[in-house]
Amino acid sequence: MSHDFYEELDEAERRPFNLAYLRRMLSYLGAYRREMGLAGLGILLAVGIKLFEPYLIGRIVDEGITAGDLTAAQRLVVVMIALHLLGWLGNSLRINMINIAGQGVLFDLRQQLFEHVQRLSLRFYDQRPVGRVMARITSDVNAIAQLIQGGFTAILSEGVALVGIIVIMLWMSWKLTLIAFATLPFLVLVMVLARTTIETGWKNVRKTVSNISAHLNESVNGITVTQAFQRERHNIAVFHGLTQATNMTWMKTVRSEELIWPAIELIGVTGSALVIVVGAGMVFREELTLGFMLAFINYLWRFWQPLSAMSKVYGLVLSAMASAERIFAFLDTDPEVTDAPDAYALPPVRGQVTFERVSFRYTPEQEMVLQAIDEVIRPGEVVALVGPTGAGKTSIVNLIMRFYDPVEGRVLIDGHDLRDVQLASVRRQMAVVLQDGFLFSGTIADNIRYGRQDADDTDVARVARAVHLDGFVDSLADGYDHQVGERGNRLSVGQRQLVSFARALLADPRILILDEATSSVDLETERIIQEAMERLLQGRTAFIIAHRLATIRHADRIMVVEGGRIVESGNHEELLARRGRYYDLTRRQFAGRRAAAEAGANGHAVTEHDAVPVP
Repeated sequence: MSHDFYEELDEAERRPFNLAYLRRMLSYLGAYRREMGLAGLGILLAVGIKLFEPYLIGRIVDEGITAGDLTAAQRLVVVMIALHLLGWLGNSLRINMINIAGQGVLFDLRQQLFEHVQRLSLRFYDQRPVGRVMARITSDVNAIAQLIQGGFTAILSEGVALVGIIVIMLWMSWKLTLIAFATLPFLVLVMVLARTTIETGWKNVRKTVSNISAHLNESVNGITVTQAFQRERHNIAVFHGLTQATNMTWMKTVRSEELIWPAIELIGVTGSALVIVVGAGMVFREELTLGFMLAFINYLWRFWQPLSAMSKVYGLVLSAMASAERIFAFLDTDPEVTDAPDAYALPPVRGQVTFERVSFRYTPEQEMVLQAIDEVIRPGEVVALVGPTGAGKTSIVNLIMRFYDPVEGRVLIDGHDLRDVQLASVRRQMAVVLQDGFLFSGTIADNIRYGRQDADDTDVARVARAVHLDGFVDSLADGYDHQVGERGNRLSVGQRQLVSFARALLADPRILILDEATSSVDLETERIIQEAMERLLQGRTAFIIAHRLATIRHADRIMVVEGGRIVESGNHEELLARRGRYYDLTRRQFAGRRAAAEAGANGHAVTEHDAVPVP
């Protein structure tokens, strides 16, 4: 991944606070009204008792200490301890309920996001690194859960406390309250000035973390290539730069955030000093009691605490906002390939595939990668697609699988336009074997029955025998229960490919697509796969993409694709006789293999399997 890929994320984004995102996040709490109600009850209980404590202390001073009544002081102290214990119970209820709700939202949001990205079209993944998608489902969802569990709790509890304190202070002395609040405009000014910087900072923190995930995923998946080309130091340097960028962005944001707290404390101390000076004079003139004054100052100090706590939560809110923007951007991305409102189930097909003036491109800015394709493939016909890289071979099979829809024209199966039928009913009658033989973590049996979950062990063993996988499986101590590892890394390339063939055979498709299915295996494994293909292809319409022309010379029809067009079509002998593009391709390939064999580059002589006879 190039350095330029990350540079776009270095520039700060200055966007206003998005209230719509906040409301959307809060909507996920709707399923947890009971828990949030109990949490609210716990907050009221805990905060209410804390608000009563300064008043009770004032009573202790006036009625106990100043009046010299020890019994009254002891009685009030016992009441204060009992109330504190009751407040602890309320706080415990709040913590438990808010965590249940927070974890519930985490589960719901992550599940919804995963289900949604599973349905998104391939174009979505063409434009995004895997690490970015992973970051949305993991770290960004966590940021929202943290806001719900920590931020919203603080906002609710501190908000209730703040309102309660204001009401009590006004009730005690509106004059002292107005004096205390004289410094509030300065507090508002500080928060307004700091908001944009903090909001931008947390957006950029999320972006740099996403960059690390993207680079880490790519580096791990490509570790073999990295070590083969000795690029470890380069990858380490890039990763160091990304982590350093994250560190610098984080620290810059934290420093900006930390400028608020001294300002808030100074404003609070100034307001308290004014109250103390004015209040002391009122005590000296016996307009107020000492206990009353102590209680009021205590409330005043507590007034600044919720403001400080909520201003700290503001950074957490902005961090979650940055995550919410990315998550909801994913959730608001609609799949491009979807069922039409009146789509019907595709009935069992014979396998005729028709292209009617089909043109296609991957992006609106791109030139057409397929241009006016007009072809009819008969049921049971084996069609090979050959041609240079980028000619459009994979695009043709992508349209057959309806991973994309054509820009112009139609693709039909047995006369049914693919856009008129239900997507699941189309793919249920197809199977694909890719070049890399992708396997999922789990057992060999799990991977074979991936496309047909109801298959029993007998079915699994049957298709394994059909593709000559059974010999390898029988050599394993745990047989079909053998764990293949992540992406099948505990199996060889050939073994993974045989499992992929068994998986396709078990799905019993009417239309089969083999995309470079034998290009990454050795000749002996290719021979085994060729034998397996004979069984797999029987009675099925098949499309085979291959660069190794020897593997497709027995195809019913060979289509030569160049520049998005089918420039030649016919069987092996017909195309050789025409001495056109296919003839040139086979001659060049045969000559190259013969020269390599003679030079000993492959370590073996050219065999009949290697060669394509060229007259």
